[in-house]
Amino acid sequence: MTITRYAALLRGINVGGAKKVPMAQLRPLFADLGYEDVTTYLQSGNVTFAAADGDEARHAAAVERAVADTFGFAVDVLVRDHAYLKSVRDACPFPAADLEAKQLHVTYFSEPVTADRFAAVDPAAYAPEDFRLGDRALYLYAPKGLGVSKLGVQLSRPGIVKGLVATSRNWNTVTKLVELTAPR
Repeated sequence: MTITRYAALLRGINVGGAKKVPMAQLRPLFADLGYEDVTTYLQSGNVTFAAADGDEARHAAAVERAVADTFGFAVDVLVRDHAYLKSVRDACPFPAADLEAKQLHVTYFSEPVTADRFAAVDPAAYAPEDFRLGDRALYLYAPKGLGVSKLGVQLSRPGIVKGLVATSRNWNTVTKLVELTAPR
């Protein structure tokens, strides 16, 4: 039996006082689901764990149900394995080593996205900010940070991300999740 390491990305928890999920309660929730070697990273919904079953969608659904049952509210969850997380990091189209972590973000999507979905966004109007699409991911370069990114706001408009689960992480978190999910 092969054990795989995963990251669960919980969307929108512990942001602005809403959807409070203490990490100390999240770790045992994962353990109760039968996951092993559970760790959390930061307070923003990053949980790594090990499991034998390779069905990311099944893991995400189990975590969503457990969070709703435990905390009383719905949270979207994406689960990605180490190989995927590493491939996203390695495929970064921007010079990550030359940038501050706050300048580079990845939005992970529940399914593949095409350029058609973003056709209404003219990147030139937001220069020097820029974005590129990857495998179920969008890379955003925001030189002044995501908090003031006008392009980031446009890319997350409901009409663009409709029907998708999307959650963003800064570059430090992207690289840390690759490290935390590496085979042991």
